[in-house]
Amino acid sequence: MWNRFKRLMKSIFGGWISSMEDPVEILEQNIRDMRDKVPAMNENIAMIKANVTLLEREISKIDEEEKTLIANVKAAISASRDDLAAGYASTLESVRTSRSRAQGQMKAARGAYEKALDVKKAFMKELEKKTKEAMLAIQEANRAKWQKEVADAMESFEVGGIDQTHDEMVKKIEQDSAVSEARMEMALGKMDNDKLKIEEEAEKIRAAELVKQFKIEMGMESTSAPVQTPATEVQNQQKISEGQ
Repeated sequence: MWNRFKRLMKSIFGGWISSMEDPVEILEQNIRDMRDKVPAMNENIAMIKANVTLLEREISKIDEEEKTLIANVKAAISASRDDLAAGYASTLESVRTSRSRAQGQMKAARGAYEKALDVKKAFMKELEKKTKEAMLAIQEANRAKWQKEVADAMESFEVGGIDQTHDEMVKKIEQDSAVSEARMEMALGKMDNDKLKIEEEAEKIRAAELVKQFKIEMGMESTSAPVQTPATEVQNQQKISEGQ
């Protein structure tokens, strides 16, 4: 029963936590956490290096002390003071033991220092690799986010009826434009027809006037009849236009 309850809680809170996770933010935080470890790593390496330096100095002092003790032993022997020589010799043995111990410690310290450098090198290499992978993943996430926004916008066109309204308005404008164009063509055609009728009537008037002049010259008609002048002709054309 307890195991079933734990599984239930895990399924509920696990899904809730998973839904709240932002992969981009988690990747960025992981990179920050890895970079934050670099200063502490450098400090640790510096401490190991300092230990190596201290041991080197200690061994150097032991070497100087050993040289001094050797000289003292030789001087005591030369002075026939074997008792002093034995004391210096005993101290010399203790110093040599200390040097051997210090050399072992220094060897271990140098090994630790070299290993720390190798660890840092591997860590920095891994950090660079993870950083590149994270940057690529973040770029991919940004592209996916942009594509999702575009897809949502396109879906909203259809869901919100924007597509339908858009098409209807475009068709309406095209219809209005076609109607206006047709009316313009009809108006231009009417103007051409009116002009043609006027010209036809004008030709008839000029022909009738010419026939009348011939009749006058031939004596077939008197000159008392009104003669069509250019002004009269224009007035007649205007009357014809108004009649149309």
